[in-house]
Amino acid sequence: MGRAKKIKSFIRLSFILGLALAICFPLDHLMASSTAILLVLQLAVIMISFQCGTQYAYMAAFLVAVSFNFLFTHPRYSLHVIHAADIINLTVFILVALIASKLADHYKNQQRSLEQVQLRNRILLSVSHDFRTPLATIIGTLTTLKAYREKLSEVQVRELLDSAIMESHRLHQYIENLLQATKIQYGILQFKKVELSVAQVIYRVMERLPDSRHRILFENNNYIPLLMISQNLIEQAVFNIIDNALRYSPNDKNVSVTVYCINNRVFIDIYDESAALTIEQSKCIFELFYSTQALNQNDSGMGLGFAVAKGIIKAHRGTIEAIPDGTGCQYRITLPLEQEGHWND
Repeated sequence: MGRAKKIKSFIRLSFILGLALAICFPLDHLMASSTAILLVLQLAVIMISFQCGTQYAYMAAFLVAVSFNFLFTHPRYSLHVIHAADIINLTVFILVALIASKLADHYKNQQRSLEQVQLRNRILLSVSHDFRTPLATIIGTLTTLKAYREKLSEVQVRELLDSAIMESHRLHQYIENLLQATKIQYGILQFKKVELSVAQVIYRVMERLPDSRHRILFENNNYIPLLMISQNLIEQAVFNIIDNALRYSPNDKNVSVTVYCINNRVFIDIYDESAALTIEQSKCIFELFYSTQALNQNDSGMGLGFAVAKGIIKAHRGTIEAIPDGTGCQYRITLPLEQEGHWND
């Protein structure tokens, strides 16, 4: 478990315990009922088990037992237990807390298993849906080329080959997104960061889109710092967004890309003139396998491209959002400056 996750778990544990104890004091004053207090504290332990994990629930159960003995049993503000009822209550509390924590842990494991099964089913559905179209085009094109090669002109042969190559690139891009989506979902995405200019990433993306490069208007403001990023992954994330913007914008419309820096954060704004996003779509567009008839997405509408982009950007401690403006689609990628770097002129 990472340090940040541990700190977050301790904060949650402290907050839940503090809230529970804050509720128990007026209960003790108004009702003088140890049963009601123990129920509130028991609920706090169960919540900690769900929010933080079993080991934190065990810790909370111990702290709660000590707190109950110190604050709510006679003699007050001591760790002595002189009444048999208090001893029984504490014993039952600890046993119930341990059992409840185990059950909560079992429930979470079952939920994770169910999510993994659902993910596998969605991936299989996605593969069967999205592999079919490019494969059918490639097979049909090559079959036609083989059967009628002697009767086709050089222009027709070139068009058929270009079509097969384009669909092959499309299939390759889909496989890359599928692989990264699986790694992100299972938490096994690993990468090595290098110091790199965001402008260089944008230019590499443009090179991967030779037929549409003239439609990309790239504005690179001066003095953009270099970032510590994974070149291949960030390039894939940006490619997914720009490729989608080009795919679903009118052929006579451009896609603008602007890079700038504010307060130690680098922004990449991508704007196209496709169908405008609604507020609801802008909230859901980056969810895995999200699709809707009103929103055209890459990867044949199965929603992989945007979800992969979000996972990659999040792994770099950045953010990505869709901003509805009523006239088109605007996507904003934000990446943090992790350290002082050289400046790109």
